[in-house]
Amino acid sequence: MSDKSLPDKSPLRHLPLIAIAIIAVLGALLLRDTLSFETLRTHRETLIDYRDAHYLASVLVFMALYVLIVTFSLPGGLVATLTGGFLFGTWPGVLYNVVAATAGATLFFLAARWGLGERLAARMDESEGRIRALKDALDANQWPMLFLIRLIPAVPFFVANLLPALVGVPLRRYVISTFFGIMPGALVYTSVGAGLGAVFEAGETPDLGIIFAPQVLLPILGLCALAALPLLLKPLRRGKGL
Repeated sequence: MSDKSLPDKSPLRHLPLIAIAIIAVLGALLLRDTLSFETLRTHRETLIDYRDAHYLASVLVFMALYVLIVTFSLPGGLVATLTGGFLFGTWPGVLYNVVAATAGATLFFLAARWGLGERLAARMDESEGRIRALKDALDANQWPMLFLIRLIPAVPFFVANLLPALVGVPLRRYVISTFFGIMPGALVYTSVGAGLGAVFEAGETPDLGIIFAPQVLLPILGLCALAALPLLLKPLRRGKGL
C-alpha cells in the first residue's frame, strides 16, 4: 500500500507507529529483566552450542531478533550488540550488528515518517519565520547533523532514529548516515562482547562504560569534530563571500 493511497488524516497512517509504541511499552515492562547481561551469562553455553551446530541459522536468528529490538525500541539493544561479539567475534560480529541495527532503525524511521514525519515536514515547509528558518537550516546541514547525532554517545539511539523522520530527511541519506555513523560505537561494544568468554570465566561484569574511556572517547570526539567541520566552515565562507 503506497503512502498516497491513504488520506493525510487517515488513522491508518498512525497504525505502525501506534503498534511500535504499544510494543515498546510492553517490552519495557515485561522484557527488562529478560534481555539482559545476566540472561546472556546464563544461556551462553546453549547459544555457543547452537552457533557451532547451525552457524547460518544462528546468524539469521540473531539478526532478526536484533532488528525487532531496534524497530520496537525494546530494552536490550546493548546486550544484543555484546551478544553479536560474543557469538561471532569482533569480525564479522560488528558487520552483523551494524546491518541489523540499521535495518531496525530504518523500519522505525519509515513508520515514524509515514505516521507523522511527512505531514510535519510539509507544515514546516509551508510555515514562515523561525520555524521555516529552522527547517531550512536543517535541510542545508543534514549530512553533518545526521552523522553527529549518531556519533555522539550521549544521544539516545531512539532519539537519533526519530528526529530525522520528523524533519523530512530522505531515506537514502538516513540509511547511509546510520550505517556508517553507528560503526564506531558498534565496533567498541562488539569487541567488548568478543571478550566476554574470559569475563564469564572470571565471574565478572564487563565495563560497559568503556566508550567513555579517554582512549575510546577521544577518537569518537575527533570524528564528531570532523562531522561538525562543515557546520563551522559554512558561516566563514559566507562571511568571506566564498
